[in-house]
Amino acid sequence: MQNDGKKHIAILGSTGSIGCQTLDVISQHPDLFQVELLTANNNSALLIEQARRFQPNSVVICDESKYREVSAALDKEDIKVFAGMDSVCDIVSDNTIDIVVAAIVGFAGLRSAVAAIKAGKTVALANKETLVAAGSLVMSMAIRYGARIVPVDSEHSAIFQCLQGNSGRDVEKLLLTCSGGPFLHKTKEEIAQMTPEAALKHPRWNMGAKVTIDSASLMNKGLEMIEARWLFDMPAERIEVVVHPESIIHSMVLYRDGAVIAQLSVPDMRIPIQYALGYPERLELNASRISFPKLAQLTFLAPDTNRFPCLDIARRALDRGGNAACAMNAANEVAVAAFLQGKIPFSAIPEIISVAMFRTEFVAKPSLDDIYTTHGRALELAAQMID
Repeated sequence: MQNDGKKHIAILGSTGSIGCQTLDVISQHPDLFQVELLTANNNSALLIEQARRFQPNSVVICDESKYREVSAALDKEDIKVFAGMDSVCDIVSDNTIDIVVAAIVGFAGLRSAVAAIKAGKTVALANKETLVAAGSLVMSMAIRYGARIVPVDSEHSAIFQCLQGNSGRDVEKLLLTCSGGPFLHKTKEEIAQMTPEAALKHPRWNMGAKVTIDSASLMNKGLEMIEARWLFDMPAERIEVVVHPESIIHSMVLYRDGAVIAQLSVPDMRIPIQYALGYPERLELNASRISFPKLAQLTFLAPDTNRFPCLDIARRALDRGGNAACAMNAANEVAVAAFLQGKIPFSAIPEIISVAMFRTEFVAKPSLDDIYTTHGRALELAAQMID
């Protein structure tokens, strides 16, 4: 640990949406936070720009073919440059790092998140697939190695905040809110014909392509439901999804006395990011404030699983347990990529996920090796269906 009184931060996936917003939060509190490590998959140009500005101890470019470019650009800086995921996993274990922001998108983020947990770090978890694919294993590891997991997803951060000062045994239900995405008011027939360009136009949030498509299909909410099950040790039947198009209430907790506690803010991911970094303190942030008179109304709807079947698929995966959610997640990654490439229609996404999930060999109590095997097999099955 450092002796400068600051929290030293590793940002895994610093060039993505969450990573960039994390750096914005850190820039507002230079007296409290110091960037220790930045990593990127292949966006070398932005990684170089971030490194020059924030002067971390180390950077890692996971695409090894871009190592020379990054190394040459930072040659005159006092910054160590590494390449490959092995380097990421090694460095997050360093005792100079206090908080690891796990913001690598998709299953690719699992390995580095596990490395941070095994090192006993505080993990600000923005990668929901880590718990979707291996929730039971990851939470057991966190207990074993003394790691703290603080959620960054706006919905899970909201629940985390609503639970502060209350006992988990007093909770009757977790209420996950959902914007409904860009197709909320489209018919099933219209949704089937939607293009990638239309699906990427989220009405409330600015996110990466994969997360935005998941939001359009409501698979994002299915993943969050599974994540909530493990984060808060809550049975599936006590987790409810509520469509809330205004995205002002980010989630709620219903207590056994009938009281509901909600967390509200404007749609700004920097708020849950900063809460995770500053926890248990609340820090000043230059985010917009809610004007309640201007809100006019807040709308709530039940999700329509006939038009958005991915939500039901996720619940079936959660009910089945074992490695089912891992297989579902892998098939979804393949289907979303194929849709973005124009290979399949939007309506094929849930079909591919459902078939691949149930064709993947079921393992009731998977090991971490089983999780990686399941992921690979489900990727193959989904790709075969597309081909």
